[in-house]
Amino acid sequence: MAVDPGARIHSAAIIEEGAAIGDGCVVGPFSVIGAEVVLEAGVDVRSHAVVTGATRIGAGTVVFPYACVGEIPQDLKYAGEHTRLEVGARCRIREGATLNTGTAGGGGVTRVGDDCLLMTGAHVGHDARLGDGVILANQVAIAGHCVIGDNVTIGGLSGVHQFVRIGRGAMIGALTMVTHDVMPYGLVQGPRGVLEGLNLIGLKRRGVARDELSGLREAYAELASGDGTLQEKARRMAEGSSSAHVREIAAFLLEDTERSFLKPQ
Repeated sequence: MAVDPGARIHSAAIIEEGAAIGDGCVVGPFSVIGAEVVLEAGVDVRSHAVVTGATRIGAGTVVFPYACVGEIPQDLKYAGEHTRLEVGARCRIREGATLNTGTAGGGGVTRVGDDCLLMTGAHVGHDARLGDGVILANQVAIAGHCVIGDNVTIGGLSGVHQFVRIGRGAMIGALTMVTHDVMPYGLVQGPRGVLEGLNLIGLKRRGVARDELSGLREAYAELASGDGTLQEKARRMAEGSSSAHVREIAAFLLEDTERSFLKPQ
């Protein structure tokens, strides 16, 4: 067991032999830290939390009570293979959240980026990849193999089907089931996930210039009503637009995917 002298470990915590705990870490009472866990500097694991498996937690992340981080996948094909979970810096993993390690069939690692907020009861399934600044509201469920881009926000009690990709800056409303890929900066709402427009509020909050917003509106209108298939329209966008945001949407729509796309209304 490698515990930095600057860490504070409550006497009622259980730290298994082999765990690595960095400078400034705090481990609260009745929490459990597994043998293969690495806590980087300043991680705060609060009372009754469990961090187990081959799990690395980035600097400054807080794990709140009753969260379970690094348990084995909820996948019947999992046969005990050695897989990992990586959580970035400055994340907030709130009460009752669950994050699973990967599977051999999915690459062997589940990743959560920096500065993410995973609210009460949120779930991150095996082999999922979350970018930086992702917000999962209360009871959001991310299934296995999903890819969630940077700065995506998913509203409470929503679910994301396995293998779905959600592009950067998208917003998913509460009580939504997402079963198709969502383009970057999309706004999705409704029980079965309808792409209703662009996440303009999120774009404005991030300081996107007015001319970029105008270009995005024009591109969305072309996707909604222009001639040809979605991919044909995306190719035209990629070739004809000078907007980085529009080209990002086009590239996303032209990538290989396990799912179909939500189409603009």
